Amino acid sequence: MMIQPLFALVFLEVLVILTLIFRTPLRKPVLMALDKSKQGRGPVIVKSAGGTLFVVLVSILFNVTLMQNRATDSGTVNPTDQVLLANHLLEASLLGFTLFLALVIDRLHYYIKELRLLRKTLEGEKKTNQSRDQVESAASKSPSTST
Repeated sequence: MMIQPLFALVFLEVLVILTLIFRTPLRKPVLMALDKSKQGRGPVIVKSAGGTLFVVLVSILFNVTLMQNRATDSGTVNPTDQVLLANHLLEASLLGFTLFLALVIDRLHYYIKELRLLRKTLEGEKKTNQSRDQVESAASKSPSTST
């Protein structure tokens, strides 16, 4: 039911993470898409979707504990409950992976933006220092005219 879309989502998130980690031609468009998703209503939509997934995860985990308690109370394990339990555990683990990978994507995006800003600042400081060194070397090379 919900397993195939969750697998697709996990694989998509892994692909985005790999795109962000390694320098590929797709890195710049992915970063631009992430930048765009964090503007306007994007953060509200992402938080509400993440909250919804978290609530579904808690609901699935609650159902798993109810099934386990029912199996413990009865003393026998119903084969139907075993299949449902395995299905719920797979859904819960995929939802957990999805939420975790979304957090990893968010942090990678943040660190890449910070790294880019630091590199630009460092390049600006290097240019400033080079121009200052050139002015100082030119001033030290010119003969002084004081007598």
